[in-house]
Amino acid sequence: MDLSQREFERIADEALESLPPHFIKLMENVVIVVEEEPNEGDLAALSDPRSELLGIYRGVPRPLRTHDMLPLLPDQIAIFRGPILRTSRNAQAAQRQIRETVLHELGHYFGLSDGEMIY
Repeated sequence: MDLSQREFERIADEALESLPPHFIKLMENVVIVVEEEPNEGDLAALSDPRSELLGIYRGVPRPLRTHDMLPLLPDQIAIFRGPILRTSRNAQAAQRQIRETVLHELGHYFGLSDGEMIY
């Protein structure tokens, strides 16, 4: 199963664009990046080291920000192409997983824990 980098990024962009406008307006100083594989620091976040990490939120969740914080670099939502393609049976499954991963990591940006998210 393979999707080009460009196609993968297009699907991630479409997932973001599908959000209701009021959520998009709340997103400040955050970027979505597609990376081929997670780095060692990212993998440390896994509770099961044998599982695949599909995405990660790198930043300070909005509810934890205070008015006196120094200006921050943009938060990142990283979506990992290699793990998503390895765990998807076909292009449709990959597209669904990309969308779910983008939305899941955005949940962390808005301060939700894994247990608070519906999937």
